[in-house]
Amino acid sequence: MCTILFSKTEYICICGCGCGCGCGCGCDTLCSNIGVIAHVDHGKTTLVDAMIKQSGVFRDDAQAGEAGTCVMDNNDQERERGITILAKNLAVMRGDTKINIMDTPGHADFGGEVERVLNMCDGVLLVVDSVEGPKPQTRFVLDKALKKGHKVLVVVNKIDRPAARPDYVVDKVFDLFVELDASDEQTDFTVIYASGIQGRAGTDPDNLTDDMTPLFEAVVDAIDPPKVATLEPPMLQTLVSNIDYDNFKGKLGIGRITAGSVKNGQPVKLVHPDKPDRAGRLSSLFVFDNLGKKEVEVAEAGEIIMFSGLDEIEIGDTLVTNEGGVEAAPPLPPIAVEQPTVRMTLGVNKSPLAGREGKFLTSRMIRERLFKELDRNVALQVAETDSADRYEVSGRGQLHLTVLIETMRREGFELEVGPPSVIFLKNEETGVEEEPWESVEIRVPEEYMGSVVDLFNTRKGELQDMGIDDGPEGMSVVKYLIPTRGMLGLRSSLLSATRGTALIDAVFDSYKPKINEVIQARDKGSLLAFADGASTPHGLEGAQDRGKLFIGPQTEVYKGMM
Repeated sequence: MCTILFSKTEYICICGCGCGCGCGCGCDTLCSNIGVIAHVDHGKTTLVDAMIKQSGVFRDDAQAGEAGTCVMDNNDQERERGITILAKNLAVMRGDTKINIMDTPGHADFGGEVERVLNMCDGVLLVVDSVEGPKPQTRFVLDKALKKGHKVLVVVNKIDRPAARPDYVVDKVFDLFVELDASDEQTDFTVIYASGIQGRAGTDPDNLTDDMTPLFEAVVDAIDPPKVATLEPPMLQTLVSNIDYDNFKGKLGIGRITAGSVKNGQPVKLVHPDKPDRAGRLSSLFVFDNLGKKEVEVAEAGEIIMFSGLDEIEIGDTLVTNEGGVEAAPPLPPIAVEQPTVRMTLGVNKSPLAGREGKFLTSRMIRERLFKELDRNVALQVAETDSADRYEVSGRGQLHLTVLIETMRREGFELEVGPPSVIFLKNEETGVEEEPWESVEIRVPEEYMGSVVDLFNTRKGELQDMGIDDGPEGMSVVKYLIPTRGMLGLRSSLLSATRGTALIDAVFDSYKPKINEVIQARDKGSLLAFADGASTPHGLEGAQDRGKLFIGPQTEVYKGMM
């Protein structure tokens, strides 16, 4: 059997048969590992849907119809919120090329998922809306990809929109590459125009083909194949970038083989620069196949694998060989992710209504669940507090923590949730206390611009830019730098002040010296129940003029409940 060094143009026979790997023996499959990155709501998941449906994944149109839209967003919250929360893997075949595709979240709060996935990629598809162009999260994910040295294939999506302006978008993307200090090779990017919802793509925005063939061809031509140092089995190195769980096989590690090869049943160990080694034997070895996985006996460098057999797998570990008499390869550098900026306290529900809705109520159960979340949520941090009933949970933003709380609630946990607060850090060089700041872009009709500016001024925001969008809608655009403290609760106030018309995009900017002034968080108090019992329509009618209500008639309340 021949073993292939992945290359677009050259096949090297290393098995000694002298075939040159052009004999059709079945071993000349090419491989490409790509991550799909984008700002939220730029059509990334819809584009991946079209690629899946045109790759022979489904048996026929009927099965494709049953799968519906947003095939990869199979989490309940993802479908309800309309966003991608968890990074996912799939693999499709186009001719003799296997394309491993990694779908990533577009929201800044889930940037930890993007950072993990980029360790498995050889290049990325940067999806940009044909009207909006690059947005704050586009900058964040592109910066991470460029720093990894990845080549970028730019996909101008939603080209079917009547207001599409592809030339403007490509120019803005080029400017962004230059601002991020991309290399000359990276800046010379390929551009594909596509309509994910129509399943069409092309190299000319005015002349799309009837399918996604130009996009697949561009992936093969523009994205470099995996770079392999060696295929020698003793040099096995696989950085664990994700973790899954199977009810029968237990914990599963997911990663890309950087060097060497691995066999099913092989003695291996997990190594980490800061942790003790953990030895074991692979009980299962999988590669991704369409939307699922298939078991294989051997996998080689360049492939993305899933394996089981070691219970103490953690993201950031390196899988190496543990065969007798063989010196294993050193561990790879662990995955580095941005530090959290917001924290909340989660604890035991101590209200008079405790125990009526959930089934997991105790401190021990909550603690186990929170620390289990750390197995795969690398951007999350959990710490003990002075109270045995409360735990401090830190994340990238309010949405990051909100998704965790809602997930636990659906699993049957009852929680007492504290208000969010920002994480202050002391600058080691200057000794000055610093706080996180965010870069915010708001697009809003011109008549509401005054209200937006007033809100940001009260939250100590610093105006960066203001103008009129070049699009046909003529929306006003304003950009601010604002402390994360000021952003807590601001989104709902902005939507109220602009009658729900504001489009808000925010991303972490940096840590800056703390503002010592008090930032006004809210200008109104809370409505509290004054007695135990059930709410009545008469009581709610009198209260609704004074604020927003969370409850309806005949809802059990207790004295002091908001």
